[in-house]
This record gives sequence, C-alpha cells and structure tokens, in this order.
Amino acid sequence: MIHPTRPIAFLVALGLLLAQPLARAEPKVTDFQLDNGMDVVVIEDHRAPVVTHMVWYRIGSADEPWGRSGIAHFFEHLMFKATKNMPDGAFSKTVASNGGSDNAFTSYDYTGYFQRIAADRLDLVMGMEADRMKNLVLSDQVVATERGVILEERSQRTDNSPQGLFGEQMNASLYMNHPYGVPVIGWRHEIEQLNVNDAVTFYERFYAPDNAILVVAGDVTPDEVRALAEKHYGSIPPSGRPPEVRPKEPPQLAPRQIEMEDARVRQPFMRRAYLVPTYDPADPKESAALSILADILGDGLSSRFARALQLDQKIAIDTGAYYSPSRRDATDFSIYGVPAQGVSLDQIEDALDAVLTDFIATGPTEEEVARIKRLSNAARIFAQDDQSSLARLYGAALSVGRTVAEVQAWPDVLDSVTVEDVRAAAEKHLVLARSVTGRLSQAEME
Repeated sequence: MIHPTRPIAFLVALGLLLAQPLARAEPKVTDFQLDNGMDVVVIEDHRAPVVTHMVWYRIGSADEPWGRSGIAHFFEHLMFKATKNMPDGAFSKTVASNGGSDNAFTSYDYTGYFQRIAADRLDLVMGMEADRMKNLVLSDQVVATERGVILEERSQRTDNSPQGLFGEQMNASLYMNHPYGVPVIGWRHEIEQLNVNDAVTFYERFYAPDNAILVVAGDVTPDEVRALAEKHYGSIPPSGRPPEVRPKEPPQLAPRQIEMEDARVRQPFMRRAYLVPTYDPADPKESAALSILADILGDGLSSRFARALQLDQKIAIDTGAYYSPSRRDATDFSIYGVPAQGVSLDQIEDALDAVLTDFIATGPTEEEVARIKRLSNAARIFAQDDQSSLARLYGAALSVGRTVAEVQAWPDVLDSVTVEDVRAAAEKHLVLARSVTGRLSQAEME
C-alpha cells in the first residue's frame, strides 16, 4: 500500500507545469454506430504508425447468472482458444509474429480484449477479433482444461493471500444483494461446477456486436476504421437482447464490521468502505466532488490522513482513500490505515475518524481543492501521450453507459466543484450507518 516515490525529474517538471495554467489538448475523437448496433470510437494520434485496437463487451461479473460466478472471467480465457478459422493459441502467436502485443481483462461491468500493433496490421487484428466474436469452438476438454487454470489462478491470487480473502469478505459485506459483492474471479465452489453448456450459453447471450464497443486509437482516420469495421464486424448479426437488469442494493440501516485473523498476516490494517453513488449524468458534480474528496483525504503525503497519522502523530506507516466513479451501479468510497509498530488498529480507526469529523465540520481549504484540480488536469494532459490509456478511458466509460461527450466534459465538471461541494459530499456520504469497517490482523499461534 505504500506509494512509490516519484522520480525527482518528474516532480520538477510537474512543479513547473503546475505553476501556470494548463491548456487542455484534447485528442480528436469520433464516434459512430454500425447498423448491427456495435458502437465505434476512433481516437486519432498520428505521431507514430501504431494503433491500439480494443473490443469491450458490456458484460462483467455483475451480469453473470446466479450461481455461475466466475463465468465472465472464465470466458475471457476461453476466447483465446480455437475458432473455426484459427487453432488454439494462434491468436496471440499471430499478433506477436507481427510485432504486436495483446491481452484481455475482466471487471465487474465489462470484459475487454486489446492488441497494440503497427497501423498497417489493423486489418489483420480486426479480422481475428471479429472471428472469435462469432466462431469460437468450445468442447468439454477445452473447458475442463481452462477451468483448472482458473482454479489455480484463484489459489495463487486469492486463496493464498490473506489480503485477497479479506477484500472478498469486505465486498460481500458491503453488497448484501447487488452482484458487486461476488468476486470477479468467482467463488471456488462455483468455478468448479462451470461446464461447456454454461460457456456456450454465456457466449451466445453476450458476445454480439450490439453488446460491444470497438475503440481504435492511433495512426488511423475515422473513414479507415469505419471501412474496416463494416468489413469485419458489420456482417455479424446482433443479439437483439436488452441489457441485463441487475438486483438493487437495499438501504443499509446499520454499520457493519468484520474482524479477520490469519496466521500469514505480517502487517495488520483496517479499511472502511462506504456505499456511495457512481457517476450520474443527471448530477455529475456529486461524483466529481467525491473524487476530489478522496484525493484530499488520502492521496499522498500532502493528504489529510497522511499529514495527521503519518507525519504528525507518526502512528501509521500508510494511509489512503479512494473512490471510483466508473462503475455502472453504486460504488464504494474507501479509507484505510496501516499502523506503525506497537500501534493498535483501534488507534488508527479513532485517528481516521477524528480527521473525518474535523473535515466535515470545517471543510477543505481553497488551496486543497485547487491543488487537486491542477493535478487532475495535469494527469489528463500527460495521458494524451499514451494512446492505450486513452483507449481504455473511453472504452471503460462507454461500457458503463457514459458517452463520449460526458468523458470530454469531465474536466469542466471537476473545475466547477467548490469547497462547499466537497465538504457537503463528505457529510452526506461518509456516514457510518452506510459503511463496513474491516480489520485484518495476525492470528495468534497456538
């Protein structure tokens, strides 16, 4: 959890940059839709003959059939298997042999596949991606083999990690009814039961162009992308099925607490998660205020938590706060503290609460809010140099229901947030009755 120190040269450059107003150099972004419902976003960057090609499906672990947890992530793996036109493993080998790289990822709200490759190979990778959207070949043997891989991944990343298990318990406690409470990788006992019928049903339901977003960033033009997209994706029929309706989370009426002990824990810590709104196009300012609030409270040694617990009281070796507005449904605002040697988790929790109480009473300073706005603006400008980051920014946003216009308007929404907006967000949303407080500590040896 300890943040790495930034290189000195970067800090000097950033300091010079922040000393003056920042002009936004937004990329040229074009969006359109194919006749079969596939959304397309083109981000032009002609500085190098390279492209990032991504396909995002509006399907994540939160859309899985009940009792089939892990199928979204499982299927991400299966997409690299054989199709009617390519043998098992040929996809990544072909990308690599053409000087590119590829990978995939699964989240609560989406699954994404991407390739970064020379611009003159866009036709190649788009054709292969379209092929596996409709021509994947699945069998009992393929599914059984990959299921074993997923179970081993769960063992390494979660079951053998006290922090991983603790995170699962926190989420399950925060979301009593909403599927965000189910881990993306799935519960082990349900992964073990996944079969070829589950995979085929999932594929036929969700892997269709009207449930997908194509994002191409790099040395291309909208006309070039449109022609290739129509060539490769345009003939794939849409599913015609509406988006999944997810269960709603009921109102939380009382604070929840979990205590977890594990002999493998070397560093205890506490975390509190509050259930808060995600980005709402009808009121984007609330989400922006929560974003700024998280940075003021817990981003770096200049934050309120770090100054109080790490620098002044010296009772913590790490603190933080984080909030993600990029989910489809209600998300979490989390704070945490890692105690110094000899300091109890009670002391850490009390100290974090004292900072929150003071903040709600007095609010942030004008300089704190202005500093976060400058840093956010700078980060957005630096992101223009990374076409893959831009592709991810737009792909993730559109996958959870945002629009290109809303992505582009976000800096102005942040700029409009006032000191009182941030204080009011803390008072409204950081309410103990709508939180889960968890503590992870070392179990005593018997």
